[in-house]
Amino acid sequence: MSQKVTIERRAAVKHLLQDRDNRLVICGLGSSTYDVFAAGDHHANFYLWGAMGGAVMIGLGLAIAEPARQVVVITGDGEALMGIGALATVAAQKPGNLSIIVLDNEHFGETGMQKSHTSHGVDLAEIARGCGFLNSQTIYDYETLNAFSNLSNDPAGPRLVVVKINSDNPPRALPNVDGIYIKTRFRQWLGHHPC
Repeated sequence: MSQKVTIERRAAVKHLLQDRDNRLVICGLGSSTYDVFAAGDHHANFYLWGAMGGAVMIGLGLAIAEPARQVVVITGDGEALMGIGALATVAAQKPGNLSIIVLDNEHFGETGMQKSHTSHGVDLAEIARGCGFLNSQTIYDYETLNAFSNLSNDPAGPRLVVVKINSDNPPRALPNVDGIYIKTRFRQWLGHHPC
């Protein structure tokens, strides 16, 4: 990391979701799911289990299907790297109701804390800009995180923010892991039949 990082991931997620209104939140595998759940379980949270690399594309599909709703994807650098091509697809579709938040500790937290590509200089915000995101940035401190949290989505297209977090590992906060239950309550929250 080129700058000193003071942001703790669980505090960052709690801050980002404190005024969530009716935002739909898609969580990436592992730590981001634990942090979203720790910030407060909600029927509009869609927790992914065993679907690493899929959070951004699920968020895109939801943003397209529900254009009147704000969709937030919260995931980690490992998952974002695994699904890097998804950023090009999102940029091509230009959903103005989609925000992607990448919690970047520069490690693969779910597999043993090996260094990820971002620890070697890969810049996810720059990759997003190269794909066509007009609104993409990296955040290193709480002041900038607060300013980002208070911005509304950009009608011209999606936004992506990389939040550089420290590598602390708070205790797991586990939501329900039953995929059918998660899907059913999410569909009901959207007003759809729970099939």
